[in-house]
Amino acid sequence: MSAGVVLVTGGSRGIGAATCLLAARSGYDVLVNYADDAAAADRVVSRVRETGRDAVAVRGDVADEAGVVAMFDAAQALGPLAGVVNNAGITGNSPGRLDEQSVETVRRVMDVNVTGVFLCSREAVRRMSTRYGGAGGAIVNVSSTAARLGSAGEWVHYAASKAAVETMSFGLAREVAREGVRVNVVAPGSVQTDLHAAAGLPDRPERMAAVIPQGRVGNPEEIAEAIVWLVGHGASYANGAVLTVSGGL
Repeated sequence: MSAGVVLVTGGSRGIGAATCLLAARSGYDVLVNYADDAAAADRVVSRVRETGRDAVAVRGDVADEAGVVAMFDAAQALGPLAGVVNNAGITGNSPGRLDEQSVETVRRVMDVNVTGVFLCSREAVRRMSTRYGGAGGAIVNVSSTAARLGSAGEWVHYAASKAAVETMSFGLAREVAREGVRVNVVAPGSVQTDLHAAAGLPDRPERMAAVIPQGRVGNPEEIAEAIVWLVGHGASYANGAVLTVSGGL
């Protein structure tokens, strides 16, 4: 028997893909949202189904309102919505000082990282909150230690977007706490994903390892463990929390 549906944005690779697979192993059916790479999303769907759980891949830009609503409708067609993981995020692939960034890059980062979380959180509440006839559920927003550290010299705009996600999460957690919906944040440190290479910094994980107390970057599965725990009933009294998973940095 399914524990319900978990919708994961940016679920085709990295932390998102690891979260989809762990959620499936934890008894959830999964909606795998992706932006462009249909083949990668289909691979995640196949791996989820190998666990005995159901899955569907839905392409969509989280900053597009109509697309987000359609994605949530598809999740509900799969089964009762139990959790939403707002994992999709971009750096803008333009590392450098703030005064070197274009307004177009910053606007797109804010649109995906902040407006996208707003839209998905809004639709999650409208479907899970007891105020709307829902049975409750959990929202987990993926932030970054950059929100606290600032990411100077690389992605200050990205760090600012993640700080906004955390503030939004704190407020929303208080708004919907008595409606059966918990809202929490996972803030990963440096993780071995393709984000670094896509941004033109393939050696960044190795550079970061030198300043991380544990002496290494994390892997997507380690972050997924924190995310899926916050979705589940084991975290029933966690609300408005930021769980930092960063190797001590």
